[in-house]
This record gives sequence, structure tokens and C-alpha cells, in this order.
Amino acid sequence: MSERSLRSETVGRRPTDVRRWRRYLADERAEGAVYRNLAARREGEEREILSALAEAEGRHEQHWIELLGNDIGRPLRGSLRTRVLAGLAKRFGSVFVLALMQRAEDRSPYADDADATASMAADERIHGEVVRGLANRGRMRLSGTFRAAVFGANDGLVSNLALIIGISASGADRHFVLLSGIAGLLAGALSMGAGEYVSVRSQRELLEASSPHPDANRAVADLDVDANELALVYRARGMPEHEAEAHATDVLAGLGTGPDTRSTRAVDDHEAVGNGMSAAISSFLFFASGAIIPVLPYLFGLDGWTAVAVAGFLVGIALLGTGAVVGVLSGASPLRRALRQLAIGFGAAVVTYLLGLLFGTGSA
Repeated sequence: MSERSLRSETVGRRPTDVRRWRRYLADERAEGAVYRNLAARREGEEREILSALAEAEGRHEQHWIELLGNDIGRPLRGSLRTRVLAGLAKRFGSVFVLALMQRAEDRSPYADDADATASMAADERIHGEVVRGLANRGRMRLSGTFRAAVFGANDGLVSNLALIIGISASGADRHFVLLSGIAGLLAGALSMGAGEYVSVRSQRELLEASSPHPDANRAVADLDVDANELALVYRARGMPEHEAEAHATDVLAGLGTGPDTRSTRAVDDHEAVGNGMSAAISSFLFFASGAIIPVLPYLFGLDGWTAVAVAGFLVGIALLGTGAVVGVLSGASPLRRALRQLAIGFGAAVVTYLLGLLFGTGSA
């Protein structure tokens, strides 16, 4: 038995301590289930990493079992958050679950709990970094399309709400507001899709122009060993002179067994940028899905302040949702990101409404 558990038994067990230990035990079991469920949906290295994390949670579980002894009682259920994550991991195993687990590991209470060992607190901190690394792989795979989707939806929500509120404030009738909203939806979606395609294609073309030429590696074998410019290639890519000379010597001596690892950076950048057509389609569809929301009250026959209030409410819910999703995937606070998204969106709408009032009054 550990020194901490001996000390606890010597001093005496308080009911609050026992309850806390049992809660920790339940959470460790639930977190282990999350990692096992995630591992079951992965292959290769990722499965091995997640399985190792599950084993580590099992070690922590054993610590609380030994500490509780005869007070272990009936098994408790883990926290609702962790149980939900376990269910999501079993059915989806997506980057969202990893991002949420990253936040859970970062919030571990062990560093401030005298009954948890220092190694357990350190484990939880390292687990957070491991999960962060796995989540980053998923973020890299979806970053290009996801960026277009989130920005498209947010722009559609904010721009069309601002447009509709501004026109409503000017005194226009419901039909004119509705037509303006539909026109704003179509124009904005087409503009977003075309702009995203051009942006992504331009980025990929720039990266392709910066990538090593495929024939360059084949030319290495024919270089003059005593007089060549291979070291200049590595210096041009950013290596210090002495490293470039040493690496060139290794390559020519046959010690370089593959392409220069620094040339793989462009591959990672290509993956992060995404595909032009998929980004354009995502941007178009998500802008349209966002822009249709403030139009809905007018489509169903509402008018005046009632339509504005319903449109604002619906857009507010959607802004909170997109902000929370961004927060989850970025490993930040979903609530903070959601509120920030809401404040920005409504701020733009209020400014446009005031301008509509100004021009509407001026034209009266």
C-alpha cells in the first residue's frame, strides 16, 4: 500500500474523502472506456497510443481501489460528460471526442489533491498532450474544408441578418425584405464559393511552386562527389551551413535513405489547406444554410418587429452553435467561443439596423 494511503488510514477517513475517492474511481473507469472505445475505431499506431492511455487510466483506477479498501462500495457512474464521451467514442470516434477529452485531461484535479500521487498528476498532464497530438491529426485532415464550412455558415448568418434588419429598419414591406434576403443568400453563397475556390487553389499552387522538383532526387546519384551544389539546396531550404554540408555529405555517402524530411512540410501544408473544390462547395452550402435562417420568419409570413425578433433568436442559437463547435475543435472553452461569436454577429446586426434607421428616416 502507498505512503499516502497509509497516512490516510492513520489520520482517519472522512466521509467526504471517501466520496471524493469513489468519484475519482468512477471517472477513471469512464475515461478508460473512452480510450478503449476510441482505440476500437482506430488502426495501427493510433490504436496502440489510445490503448496505452486506457492502460494508464487503469493504473490510476487501481490507486483509488487500494486507497478505498473496504469502503469501495457499489460502483458509481462516471460524470455525465465522460459517459457521454464514451458513448460518442463508441459510435463515432471523431476528432470532436478527442478535443473534448483533451480538455478533460487538462482539467484534472490531481495536481491539487493530496491523495493523488505526483506521478498521477504528471500522467494526466502528459495524457492531455498525447490527446492533443492525436486531435491535431484530425484537425489537420479537416482543417481546409472545416474552415470554409464554419466561416461560410457564420458569414451567411451575420451578413443576411444584418441585411434583413437594415432593410426592415428602413421601413420596407415584407415582400421586399424577403426578396432582399433571398438575393443576399444567392449572391453571398456564390461569392463565398468562388472566393474560397480561388483562395485554396492559389495557396496550393504556391505550395506546389515551393516544393522540391521530383527529378531533383534522381539527379543526386550523378553528382560529382568532390564538387557539387547539393549543400546549397539544403541551405536554400533553411538549414544552417554546417548542417547543410553534413547532410549533403551523408546523402552522397549513401547514408540518406529517403527524401529529405524537410521536404515533407509541403505535403502537410497541402493537407491543411484542403481541396479547392470541396472547400468551395462547403463554403457555398454552409453560407446558404446560414443565410436562410434569418429569412425563415419572412417565408412563413411574419412581419415587422415579430419577424426581426424571431430572426434574431434563430440566428443567435446558430451563432452559439458554430462558436461552440469551433471552441471544441480548437481545444478552447466552447462557451467563451460561443459567446464571442454571438457578440460579433449581433454587433454587426445592430450597426446595420442603426444605419437602416438613419437612411429610412432621412428618406421619409
